[in-house]
Amino acid sequence: MKILYAVSEAYPFIKTGGLGDVAYALPKALCKLGVDISVILPKYSEVPLKYLENMIKIAEFNIQLGWRSQCCGLYKLEEEGISFYFIDNEYYFKRAKPYGDLDDGEKFSFFSKAILEAINYMDGFFPEILHCNDWHTAIAIPLLKEHYRESPLYNKIKTLLTIHNLKYQGLFEKEILHEILNLGEEYFREDRLKFYDRISFLKGGIIFADAINTVSITYAEEIKTEAYGEGLHGLLYSRSKDLYGIVNGLDTELNNPKKDKDIFYNYDENSLQLKSLNKEQLQKKLGLPINTGIPVIGMVTRLEEQKGLELIEEVMEEILKEDIQLIVLGTGNKKYEDMFKFYEANNPQKLSANLFFDGNLAQQIYAASDIFLMPSKFEPCGIGQLIALRYGSIPIVRETGGLNDTVFSYNKDTGKGNGFSFKDFNSKDMLYTIRRAIEYYYKKETWSELVRRAIKEDYSWNKSAQEYLNMYNNILYKD
Repeated sequence: MKILYAVSEAYPFIKTGGLGDVAYALPKALCKLGVDISVILPKYSEVPLKYLENMIKIAEFNIQLGWRSQCCGLYKLEEEGISFYFIDNEYYFKRAKPYGDLDDGEKFSFFSKAILEAINYMDGFFPEILHCNDWHTAIAIPLLKEHYRESPLYNKIKTLLTIHNLKYQGLFEKEILHEILNLGEEYFREDRLKFYDRISFLKGGIIFADAINTVSITYAEEIKTEAYGEGLHGLLYSRSKDLYGIVNGLDTELNNPKKDKDIFYNYDENSLQLKSLNKEQLQKKLGLPINTGIPVIGMVTRLEEQKGLELIEEVMEEILKEDIQLIVLGTGNKKYEDMFKFYEANNPQKLSANLFFDGNLAQQIYAASDIFLMPSKFEPCGIGQLIALRYGSIPIVRETGGLNDTVFSYNKDTGKGNGFSFKDFNSKDMLYTIRRAIEYYYKKETWSELVRRAIKEDYSWNKSAQEYLNMYNNILYKD
């Protein structure tokens, strides 16, 4: 089985969020299952020099964008048994950041067209499935159907679109259809790319893909409803038979408290006293009172509305009245950054607000915290709760998306569960759940069992990769 995995970012070359983690870990897990998988992504200027120096240029060709012809280079690098292909064009990819430019529509149109053309130059590797991810590559799917329909080889390629977050659709003015994409006016229709008075790259991928999946079972159901569907719920509902939900895994080699070089002390489920020493060292590092007897609540998050920050804002004073310490790491909306700054200034003994991103500090927070707070408004899958569980930081989550599929509220009668959860997007319910977790923290035998259970659980990609393999087979062999 030959899969070409098309994505806008992949660790360790370029990573801005969870998509980069998935694009590294999933192909690696599929490779172990015998899948011949290659990954293709842009050759950004931020790619570390040690990888740039080892890339081999294998082709150069032109990409047509409207009336213009743009030069494109294709580079190859073998890493951990996987072929990574890089699309090179300095005008589009030699920039300060991968996303957020005014010409993102043009940039990722170029990338998507280049993906399809690059298939001709991949040393005999010709994919059976083109696996696209999010809006950045979704447009490659209708382009494949339109521009290569006369090719007997390209006609055999099946397509899969993974939606990592439906909120980001790649919405652009209709003029991009003919000026950049070389698509006719007939594509500006409700049953094609039209989305109100603009076009949606993601919608085009959903309509033309042979199958669609998203990154948790619950989110696959949620996006078929008006509340979560971002205006595409009707379309997604109509494609229910081709819509799969597969929970993301976690790279358990990178995230392993027994081996993690970024934390103060390595530990496992049998050496929880060393986890307590991580707490002590982090308290010291951040200038908090050293007290390993009280619960530390950690948050590693983007400071955005999606992450449930408005709930925290509503009851922050009540949270800080509890005998806890709260450690926050992240950047985002200035409103929430200012909120944390204000409360830190007034509660320096209880709150450490670290309004930047630091990967080392993130790992230290996972290792040191007792509780991990993640009250998301919606969460397609979420990776924070998986890392937290792996490090024995018990999650408090709202029951949505992947959080609902991976965190199960502790039941005192059965003794089952790996965290604490609340259903409604309501600050009082969240506060009640925080207090419930704090109550159990002081029941040391119960809490230690919760922590040990969390650390021992299997969060690897093994199960999810097998589900992807089954989905690929369904796509290839369905009638």
